[in-house]
Amino acid sequence: MTKLNIKNNEVAFYAVGGLGEIGKNMYCVQFQDEIVIIDCGVLFPEDELLGVDYVIQNYDYLVENKEKIKGIFITHGHEDHIGGLPFFLQKVNVPIYAGPFAMSLIRGKLDEKHLLRDAELHEINEFDTVHFKKLWVSFFRTTHSIPDTLGVAVHTPQGTIVQTGDFKFDLTPVGHLPAPNFQQMAKLGEEGVLLLTSDSTNAERPEFTKSERWVDIHIRRIFERIKGRIIFASFASNVYRLREASDAAIKQGRKIAVFGRSMENAIAAGQALGYLKIPEESLIDPNEINKYAPEDVMIMCTGSQGEPMAALSRIANGTHRQISIQPGDTVVFSSNPIPGNTTSVNALINKLEEGGAEVIHGYVNNIHTSGHGGQVDEELMLRLMKPKFFAPVHGEYRMQKIHTKLAELTGVPRENSFILANGDVLALTKDTCRIADHIDSMGDVYIDGRDVDDSVGSPEIRERRLLSEEGVVTAIAVVDLKDYQIVAGPDIVSRGFVYMHESQELIKAANHEVFWAILNTFKNHKKVDRRAINRTIVSRLQRLLYERTGRRPVIIPMVTILNADAQPAENPANEKAKENHRHRNHHKRPAKAEAK
Repeated sequence: MTKLNIKNNEVAFYAVGGLGEIGKNMYCVQFQDEIVIIDCGVLFPEDELLGVDYVIQNYDYLVENKEKIKGIFITHGHEDHIGGLPFFLQKVNVPIYAGPFAMSLIRGKLDEKHLLRDAELHEINEFDTVHFKKLWVSFFRTTHSIPDTLGVAVHTPQGTIVQTGDFKFDLTPVGHLPAPNFQQMAKLGEEGVLLLTSDSTNAERPEFTKSERWVDIHIRRIFERIKGRIIFASFASNVYRLREASDAAIKQGRKIAVFGRSMENAIAAGQALGYLKIPEESLIDPNEINKYAPEDVMIMCTGSQGEPMAALSRIANGTHRQISIQPGDTVVFSSNPIPGNTTSVNALINKLEEGGAEVIHGYVNNIHTSGHGGQVDEELMLRLMKPKFFAPVHGEYRMQKIHTKLAELTGVPRENSFILANGDVLALTKDTCRIADHIDSMGDVYIDGRDVDDSVGSPEIRERRLLSEEGVVTAIAVVDLKDYQIVAGPDIVSRGFVYMHESQELIKAANHEVFWAILNTFKNHKKVDRRAINRTIVSRLQRLLYERTGRRPVIIPMVTILNADAQPAENPANEKAKENHRHRNHHKRPAKAEAK
């Protein structure tokens, strides 16, 4: 079992994910034989991670120390904070503590993966406390772009470690929902915060993030001037934004149709918890949408990030079963692209415009505001908490660096701030803080399926990237080892490498090269097997194709072996077989090859 290299009286803080990146947040506080985990998220893959659905953390250290884990405490219900739970629970089944809205989303996720029955779930609020033998946990209310967001305070024998979760100070949230609880934060600060770990996402923005109320006003104004059908795309979990859009549509007398499973689930959860108030008569079945005039309808759908299988992309591409873009439609993107999604979002906007829709998007139209605090929000949090030590989290390195400078401006000595990487172990006492260890196992795991076992490694990712960039060439042949003859083929098939119809000379040369590769294997190997033939084909074909094109496609030999057990232990010089091959004119060796 892996053990931390810290003293027995020290408290450890470390991140399994969420440092130097925006996603897969998972933070741990450990004291002796007790571990408290905060959040368990995923990271959405960049374009170069071909075929990967999610990036999750390597859980090996926590699996090895599963007997010490007391629970996972969830700050809020976004995917980068709860999306990893189904994968983690397949490895370790531990109690989960979350607010009402996050818990509703978690139940849906676990039910989908058939994990709900065995899960231990505890719904909490901002005034609850959870006690263990050596550690105890309290909470404080924050505001974000999703309901029921909580900061988490882990109380240890050495002092209190605070994780803010994602936050901004929204003083006028929509729907008469409560503002951040400044009193709870100030009380923690007065009692003493040993370590503050705080959201760094918007550390580069020298501003106070605008209230959701500001977006609400502009959405109403935009809707008032739209005459045709409205298609409203947003994050499904941004229930505040869904409320603003639905309220504005209902005020105009529009009916609302919902497309996208995650959107349907979020609206159902929001309705059940009172965060959304859409009258039953205002919701219509998607199949009935064509019964209404365009000016009487609003569609709420997923796909604001350009996801190819989301409802909006299928609508734009004309592949949706129930709806397609019509001239006069107005599509409202009430979100900004996540880093890495800009290209796909722009392509989707172009497609929608080509279909005759007007597209409204971006900050320029005042229809989106961030759920993360800017520098002023971050400085206010630091002032309220007054930490002795500080570690910025949830952000890339440059964001973490700026955040430490803000901490210094608010009174945290420079030497008391630590920019950590995933796996770094911060060891703390009442008066000291140091980077004491590093857990090497905490890397990325790529998931391209439903379960944690459906993971792929870096070699597979490199091969997928090579396939996408260089293409694949398949060499097909049937070989009889009894008489050492090529019975059929060889044939060359290219996919993503060259267009075969326009590259006949190259394909012919490749056929010749494979033919002679097989013959040379017969001649030069005492005992011929599939591996020897494949290795020779790949080697010679790679050299030929690189010489002719300067590219290195993936080469896949598909050689069928006949009479594999019939060949003698020693390979005879099968002159008869080679003589037969020489008479096959379409495989006559080029003069250049003969010269070799």
